[in-house]
Amino acid sequence: MSRTPILAGNWKMHYTVAESVAFVKELEPAIAGYDAVERVVCPTFVALASVAEALRGSAVKVGAQDVHWEAKGAYTSEIAAGMLVGLADYAIIGHSECRKYLGDTDERVNLKIKAALGAGLKPIFAVGETKDEYEAKHTADVVTRQVTVGLGGVSAEQMASLVIAYEPVWAIGTGLNADSQYANTTIGLIRQTVRGLYGDGVADALRIQYGGSVKPDNMAEYMAQPEIDGALVGGASLKVPDFLALVAAAAQVKG
Repeated sequence: MSRTPILAGNWKMHYTVAESVAFVKELEPAIAGYDAVERVVCPTFVALASVAEALRGSAVKVGAQDVHWEAKGAYTSEIAAGMLVGLADYAIIGHSECRKYLGDTDERVNLKIKAALGAGLKPIFAVGETKDEYEAKHTADVVTRQVTVGLGGVSAEQMASLVIAYEPVWAIGTGLNADSQYANTTIGLIRQTVRGLYGDGVADALRIQYGGSVKPDNMAEYMAQPEIDGALVGGASLKVPDFLALVAAAAQVKG
């Protein structure tokens, strides 16, 4: 089955509102011709509205970097999924930095996924093992658990709006990256886990990205792997030439 590759740039805690708008105004025309690849930018919360307005009418989608699982309430500093309607198409959920620094558990990630879907957002559901888990050869157990718990209560119909991102924690921001065949094998395992939960149709249609020190010089290698449907990118999404090179590689190999 042919799956449209998706490249999402996670800007993390970078760029002011003005810098974010200037960036997408330069980026959008540069990547405008690559419609075979879905392109997403994920700015900080304070820049979401301005970036969404700057990209209105373009093919570039906007994503939030997280959501809260409650619709409203006394949750200082948090953002409900419903508050993002009209501003974002996607929301990253379960990123390893949110798991590590903000206390996200598999169960909390599940609540966030269901809240995002309920608000009409498309989750980019991140999973991946730590360095200790990788070295202990527990990757399969970890990602199977994260996927199974994270998707609890999510219907087969809702899965059409969801993307999974496999991001080995030891490869995020470290300069290390998983071997492309290792990434492909692990993503194949994730797809098999989804197959066991939902059947062939959902599993074959599901887009699964790789993330973890993805750069222009290794993007084509990852895209050449049959199970990998794009990338969730951090640092390399912060420069227009790099973002363009990533999109171009995905289009050349997968488009």
